[in-house]
Amino acid sequence: MKKAVFALFLSMAFLVTSSAWANGYLDTAALLLDESKRSVSWIERRFGDKELAEVAHMLAEARVQAGRRMTVHKNAERAHPHLLLALETIERALFAAKNGDGRRFLRLVRTAREEERTYRELLQQSKMRLPEIERAPRTRR
Repeated sequence: MKKAVFALFLSMAFLVTSSAWANGYLDTAALLLDESKRSVSWIERRFGDKELAEVAHMLAEARVQAGRRMTVHKNAERAHPHLLLALETIERALFAAKNGDGRRFLRLVRTAREEERTYRELLQQSKMRLPEIERAPRTRR
């Protein structure tokens, strides 16, 4: 009886741990993608601001490194390369923006969006979903 209870306890602990691990992976991926989209949005509205583009590019490089260092949940193994491709493509797009190459910037942003779409589809096939990023409501000044 004690062995059965212990085995049940272990299996429940594993499920909770596995679920928390999956949530940690998904939370991190959602944050990386959200921050990438926000950087692109800023640059789209302020194209030509070299200093802003330089900072956005440095942040994109850090996001690529973070994506490469993530511990990937086993259910996301097929999808994760597409997350990396999306992050790397955004980094290249922001590099193009830094150099004033608007045409290349827009083409790479479009490619990154396609990679993100593929990433989300593969996650969904594995019964996983990125969480929505909660935003604080805007206040009037």
